[in-house]
Amino acid sequence: MSNPAVSPKNRLKNPATIVPEAMAPLQALGQVLGQAKGDSGRTLSLAMMRASQLNGCAMCLNWQGARQAGETDERLFALSVWRESTVFSAPERAALALAESMTRLSDRPDPVPDSVWEEVARHFHERDLALLVLGISTINLYNRINVTTHQVAQEWDASAAKEWSARNKD
Repeated sequence: MSNPAVSPKNRLKNPATIVPEAMAPLQALGQVLGQAKGDSGRTLSLAMMRASQLNGCAMCLNWQGARQAGETDERLFALSVWRESTVFSAPERAALALAESMTRLSDRPDPVPDSVWEEVARHFHERDLALLVLGISTINLYNRINVTTHQVAQEWDASAAKEWSARNKD
């Protein structure tokens, strides 16, 4: 017996297109996060993808962008089981642990244990660590918006972006 195709439907257009004054600060934050380059940038991308996996936000899983940044299928497929995988470096593992702690704040009495913080701080300079915290926080915001409103990636790509662009041509 075959399963019928799922046809996700938005509950609400993307809130940042309904409240356009929210879009500019979100885009500015995205540009700042884009300053993370090289290993730090790839690690930030992995941490943000892991948070999106935990939150069930398919729209924020940027597999294509990760591949373009040099990620392999092996590493992307292993992301959800990173603890059992040998393909991630110590800094990446520390960032993934931080992403999980920051994303699942209510799962334990000490949401971000000192051991998680100390390990990630051992691997990243202050600015990269700040970008990591900002990036994980930001993707959690996007995840919560998208999951709550049932944003569909293809619809956002095709219509919301055009609407935003048309609204802001001047």
